[in-house]
Amino acid sequence: MSGSGQEPDDASAPGAPPAPARRRGRPARAAAETGPGARERILAAARAEFAERGYDKTSVRGIAKAAGVDAALVHHYFGTKEQVFAAAIELTFAPALTMPDALAGGGADVGERMARFMFGVWENPVSRPALLAIMRSALTNDKAAAVLRGLIERRMLQRVAGELDVPDPEFRAQLAAGHLIGIAMLRYVIKMDPVASADTEEIIAMVAPALQRYLTQP
Repeated sequence: MSGSGQEPDDASAPGAPPAPARRRGRPARAAAETGPGARERILAAARAEFAERGYDKTSVRGIAKAAGVDAALVHHYFGTKEQVFAAAIELTFAPALTMPDALAGGGADVGERMARFMFGVWENPVSRPALLAIMRSALTNDKAAAVLRGLIERRMLQRVAGELDVPDPEFRAQLAAGHLIGIAMLRYVIKMDPVASADTEEIIAMVAPALQRYLTQP
């Protein structure tokens, strides 16, 4: 019997195994939070948050909450909010980033192939909402615009220019891209008729000769 009148702990009884040492500080994260799928969940949550809220209203904390992880884990995998945005839009732009492959070899129909490829991406109901969110973010935030500009230049237009056998290929590739982006703005963002309601094939038929001139004519 102890002087306090309390029974001794089982761990202090003779022959009992020692009690595990208590760890100080924050408890370890659950395996579901830090497991192999955590990065993919964060990226999926980031895409959804940026698409719904835009760049300005999205926060790393909000992305972490949507992914079911700690904000520190978002920083661990992706760094800053700007870097998370870059990773998210690269995933969103993945279909469009294959465009240089579709233009390989040039030819008399390269303008039509470029127009058909880009409108195919925009007309896809799965990819369009995320593309719209990216465009709106780039229009309202300089950091978002810089990220998008770098991605398009590095992953798309430089490769397109490499396929062109014309003077000033980078300039030509940008002119062609600007033509398509302008139409996309009118059709999908501003929704200005008659461009917004025109048949896609009609637009392609009108746009393709201009793109062909940018990409192939001396």
